Amino acid sequence: MKPAADMFDKLKSLFGAKAAPAPTSFDPAAYQPYRQDELNLVYKLMFCDEAALFAQRASTLPLFGDSPDPQVIRAIAQDSNEESRVRLLAFNWLRERTYAVPPKEALGVVVEVPLENGLDVLAAYADGQVQYINQTGRLAVFEGSPAEVVQQAKVLVQSAARGLAKNAGQEGGKLRRPPPAAGALRVTVLAADGLHISEGSFAELHGKSASSAVLKQAQVLLDLVVRQANG
Repeated sequence: MKPAADMFDKLKSLFGAKAAPAPTSFDPAAYQPYRQDELNLVYKLMFCDEAALFAQRASTLPLFGDSPDPQVIRAIAQDSNEESRVRLLAFNWLRERTYAVPPKEALGVVVEVPLENGLDVLAAYADGQVQYINQTGRLAVFEGSPAEVVQQAKVLVQSAARGLAKNAGQEGGKLRRPPPAAGALRVTVLAADGLHISEGSFAELHGKSASSAVLKQAQVLLDLVVRQANG
């Protein structure tokens, strides 16, 4: 695995590149940034917006029964002890059926950076889980340990939540986009009310206080992840 500086430092040469246009429909089958199918699956699971990918997990069974109970699903969504990705699936279920969900409650963050050898992706969740796919295709997954990774993942999500709170006009529910093109980086906040997406050049995102704070905390987390993976 290359040094953590790969993810952000190289972007200084990409100033001025424009973000990809927002899609008008969601076509997850087209979002295959890696050669290996297993990595593409991990990538998709990061966003928690394809419920069928989670159908075989015991904790998600209430979402896939013949007659799902909205009260049971709301209880899952609101349970702070439940896995964050399962909570996101429950909130998605509620929102898609027009049930009320809390606005701007951040439960995860995905940072995507295209580099010369591929796509770097770092995902962190409110429960402290972390996944990282390096541009070379190496995968690192942390579930509940070590403590410093868990804590920093939570700090990253909290910084994203503060950013959402500051952006009064920003609404969730955006469609996931294809992986960003060279010259752009993307921060996707996974919230109860859907996806909140910020995309642009390194300079553009660092010029905004909310996204700059998220990128700063993401770099701290990435340093920890790489140190653990190489330790």
